[in-house]
Amino acid sequence: MSSNSPSGLNGAPAATALIAEDEPLLAQALQAELARAWPTLRVVASVGDGVSAVAQALQLQPDVLFFDIRMPGQSGLDAAAELADEWPQGKPFPALVFVTAYDQYAVQAFETQAVDYLLKPLQAARLEKTVSKVQLALSARVPAAINSVAEQNGALDQTLEQLRHLLAATRTPVPESSPLKVLQVSVGTSIRMVPVGEVVYFEAADKYVRVLTAGHEYLIRTPLKELLPQLDAQSFWQIHRGTVVQASAIETVSRDEAGKLTLSLRGRPEKLAVSRLYSSLFRAL
Repeated sequence: MSSNSPSGLNGAPAATALIAEDEPLLAQALQAELARAWPTLRVVASVGDGVSAVAQALQLQPDVLFFDIRMPGQSGLDAAAELADEWPQGKPFPALVFVTAYDQYAVQAFETQAVDYLLKPLQAARLEKTVSKVQLALSARVPAAINSVAEQNGALDQTLEQLRHLLAATRTPVPESSPLKVLQVSVGTSIRMVPVGEVVYFEAADKYVRVLTAGHEYLIRTPLKELLPQLDAQSFWQIHRGTVVQASAIETVSRDEAGKLTLSLRGRPEKLAVSRLYSSLFRAL
């Protein structure tokens, strides 16, 4: 996109952006640097947490997202994953730029997945490169109005694949050991030992994780993101950002008219939604 006129490339409307950064001074600094590097870019919102970032992005549908990786409540990566899950079908997904303090795992993951990122403190030269890269990506979307919905959804699928790899690559490493076999759960004044093999699914619930077996439900304090690396990845599949299910407990997988997947389970009456991010687990559908 050209930065010489307020309308952008070929008379198209100027690009819009949303900034998600929990440190107000850094958010202001990014907005000021963007004003210099990309004068026609219009920042439509600046928020300080991941939940607000998702809500505002869905409402405003900006062209570019600048998401800080570490924010209170929900990381920039988790927010991007949730947003991709809920993004309207057939709408081009925004260009993603992550902002982060230097983190070896994150930077390597971004470079591997060809996702752009900015390091704190911001450097003008690096930002200019990012702006050029994003402008090039957006300029390729100019014919999007004549693209088929399938082509636009294909681009979103590529973003989802990148986010899946990023979430896995930046997950907190745990010492290599055999998968978790037994859970210690509190039941009144006692501790019950629950074999992991009996668990039908895990579900995040605020600061806890619900542990559901065929006949019981327990709560544990271990966050799902810490529990997940301890589980056997062949046996337990993440199907949603807050749900992990034992694969052998899946009885049927159904797709509705909107393309959304739902699981029925052996031993539990609930039906579990599969997010767009993890629908590739069921490629046969």
